[in-house]
Amino acid sequence: MHHDWLGGLYAWAGQYRTVELQKGNFTWPPAYRVTENMAAFERGTLAQLTPCRPGPLDRVAEAVAMTHADLLLIHPFRDGNGQLARWLADLMLAQAGFPVPDYGFVGRGSALRRETYLRAVTQGYLQNYAELVSCFVEAVRCRERDEALR
Repeated sequence: MHHDWLGGLYAWAGQYRTVELQKGNFTWPPAYRVTENMAAFERGTLAQLTPCRPGPLDRVAEAVAMTHADLLLIHPFRDGNGQLARWLADLMLAQAGFPVPDYGFVGRGSALRRETYLRAVTQGYLQNYAELVSCFVEAVRCRERDEALR
């Protein structure tokens, strides 16, 4: 997915990172662990939770949140990890029969929604998924409200 998306821009698109990454006070797991972490992610979380089966939104959002946080913690690529993780979330929600979520990251109120999402992702790194589940539920409901108004 990463290569398909960014392959026209970056020679390293789709290749696991070989550099260490840090944002603020947070340092992602070391680059030498990415291959091992991704293999465990594919055998575990991805194998168990995808394809995403239809069900109640809160249950589906929990599967999406777990997958999302686990992938973002690995941070396998130099750039584009957040967008790629949201793309995967979109696909999982679509597999379960829900519309593509509206994360609300642009327009009025977007700064607060982005801040809430980033805090939820950080909690997800600690396997506290409740806030991230709420973010996905709200993003789906926001899209559903938009579609109902059309």
